[in-house]
Amino acid sequence: MKRTILAIAIGCGLAFPALAQSVGEKTGVNSVLGIAPKTEDFIKEVAMSDMLEIEAAKIAQQKGNAAEKKFADQMVKDHTKTSTELKDMVSGEMKSALPTSLDDSSGKKLGRLRDAKAEDFAIEYDPMQVSAHKDAVSLFERYAKGGDDQKLKDWAGKTLPALQHHLAMAQDLDKNRK
Repeated sequence: MKRTILAIAIGCGLAFPALAQSVGEKTGVNSVLGIAPKTEDFIKEVAMSDMLEIEAAKIAQQKGNAAEKKFADQMVKDHTKTSTELKDMVSGEMKSALPTSLDDSSGKKLGRLRDAKAEDFAIEYDPMQVSAHKDAVSLFERYAKGGDDQKLKDWAGKTLPALQHHLAMAQDLDKNRK
């Protein structure tokens, strides 16, 4: 059954290349298979991730414990930097891949953080950060190895160690919460 679903997802990803984001990247199939995302998908995912990280960190700066506030300060600083770098590198028709607002999924994640009581905030925020940074590390690793825009590929490789550090910090937050 899983193979059938995987085959359908891969087939759809190959059949609909004109989609704003490929099915393979949207469903996570590319990540599972270790396939580099299309440049447009990479740009969109990075920009969306940066926007979400910054907004989630702003909520953490208000509701989080001391460790979460320190982590959030770092997230605002680092993700603002990567967001600016990405926007500076993207030109021409690739600029259209840059989202101008959060998607529904990201909006729902922020909603859960906003709705969380301060005493329950870590339950939502800490695992969200682990998951988000695992996804980011995968995305950047795959693009650094197989991306088709050399400038973005080099940038992904250069940025990867910071994301790996963010993941380790998020894992420590989540581990210490339990």
